Amino acid sequence: MKEAIMFGFGKGKAHREIDPQELDAMLRDGSVLLVDVREADEFASGHIPGALNLPLSDFSPRKIPDAQGRTVVLQCAGGKRSGMALERCAQAQASIDTHLAGGIGAWKAAGFPVVQD
Repeated sequence: MKEAIMFGFGKGKAHREIDPQELDAMLRDGSVLLVDVREADEFASGHIPGALNLPLSDFSPRKIPDAQGRTVVLQCAGGKRSGMALERCAQAQASIDTHLAGGIGAWKAAGFPVVQD
């Protein structure tokens, strides 16, 4: 895991980035609530198994269901939109601070499966 500094409005906040292998392990052991912030059509065309779709266009940390002790990880196509969603979480003082480095593109490149609706 590495720390990335995301600069946006305000001071900027350090966000955790996890790689596809770490996300896969978390999905297998049930320790993650994965939130895909891509738009619904992108999600339907292929997403990481077990992901919940909450598009960035209407994203609010309040819409994320209770993670029941799991780590919430945000994910998009390449990392930009999930970083923007993390900024919204920071502004709302939500404790969500982790996203998938490289998004679903990195997930696919690592050879992990996607599912379609």
